[in-house]
Amino acid sequence: MTNSPQPESTRRVGILLHPARPEAIDVAEKFLQGIANTGITCVGFGDRIADLCQRVPGAQLQQCELDRFNQLELMVVFGGDGTILRAAESVVPSGVPLLGVNLGHVGFLAELESHDVHKLVQQVVDRNYSVEERLTLDVQVIDAEGEDPIWSSFAVNEVSLEKGAREKMLDVLVEIDQLPVSRWSCDGMLVSTPTGSTAYAFSLGGPVIWPDVQAFQVIPMAAHALFARPLVLDPNSLVDLTLSNNSSTSAVVWCDGRRSIEIEPGTRVHVERGSHPLRVARLKEQPFTSRLVKKFELNIDGFRSRVRP
Repeated sequence: MTNSPQPESTRRVGILLHPARPEAIDVAEKFLQGIANTGITCVGFGDRIADLCQRVPGAQLQQCELDRFNQLELMVVFGGDGTILRAAESVVPSGVPLLGVNLGHVGFLAELESHDVHKLVQQVVDRNYSVEERLTLDVQVIDAEGEDPIWSSFAVNEVSLEKGAREKMLDVLVEIDQLPVSRWSCDGMLVSTPTGSTAYAFSLGGPVIWPDVQAFQVIPMAAHALFARPLVLDPNSLVDLTLSNNSSTSAVVWCDGRRSIEIEPGTRVHVERGSHPLRVARLKEQPFTSRLVKKFELNIDGFRSRVRP
């Protein structure tokens, strides 16, 4: 799916920088210099845009609050997956596509490395990119006393229910489509999207799910049980995680490791398919298989091909 063309006079591209890495400004400067005199106005978000304005005084760069988008056609993010997730907090509801320039370590969500930023300019000018949609999750925390949510959020990668005290365990009832599956004594529970299957879920032993697969997974964390395997669900499934009154500690609900709320025993966490997908801009057709091999440095030749001393 490609993005819808806009009149040249209204073209606006957002820029968001990693909050600390000095190279983010260096790479963004090269992008701004390339985009100059193309008729595209860049809109900067975040505290470091003022520094970028000083570096490129003649650039068409406007500074804006992160929750105001003014008809952006694209948001270019200079950072790693964490910076992209930060940008997603604002762009997911608005539907603005994200394009990541990787400055991090793994960068599964990023489209290109920082040394390839010169390739980005012309493709943005020509609108030579496609947009793919990723499944997200909507989350509601419901108090034991009623059915109205006391907190809500969304997740691009995962929703985690984690114990609040290290020496304690949680007692969590898991229900799928309002039917009980099991009650686990565990360190917590994770609900992950395909995008998040290479993040926290991967560390917990969950399967890698190709991003175009319409599904999500539920994974018990260090469960004291014989059956504690990841569950891969239909994308329209309804998941409820109820912190049992038998739990001897409070817990914390995290969305993408960025937004959280502390909950008490009896509270229910409801998770379902997100109403707004994450839109990710792609400059070229790079199969996820190739991305997986590259990012994890998988040995496709096998151990026998290694040079022996």
